[in-house]
Amino acid sequence: MDRKRSIPPELMAQLTSVEGVHFYSLQKGNAPVMPGVTDAVAAAGDFLDTAAIMRNLDLVITVDTAVAHLAGALGVPVWVASRFDACWRWPRQQPTTPWYPTARVFHQSRFGAWSDVLVRLRQALSTLTERRP
Repeated sequence: MDRKRSIPPELMAQLTSVEGVHFYSLQKGNAPVMPGVTDAVAAAGDFLDTAAIMRNLDLVITVDTAVAHLAGALGVPVWVASRFDACWRWPRQQPTTPWYPTARVFHQSRFGAWSDVLVRLRQALSTLTERRP
């Protein structure tokens, strides 16, 4: 399942060029942190530490993982990149979910098509930063 929901780092890197945004990685494990991204959980001991870090972020952008569910449960704004054959929590018919009111869902248009998801995420992020004072 991880292979179906993982986004290649070179595609995710497209987001880091959005002006006025600083990115923090919440990914635990051995995955390398992309250039332009700060590892926010290197010293985190458990999910409680991750939750505390999330509470200090303006927005969490993630794939359908525990991070998405934790952010949603905490009421932290979260944008979920969802695969074409999405989990039932992310209904394909809408960009929101009744489970997490602060979540916005960006679905693949077809199986394996992460490029279109990243384009829409980048556009939404750019629009969001343009509204900042």
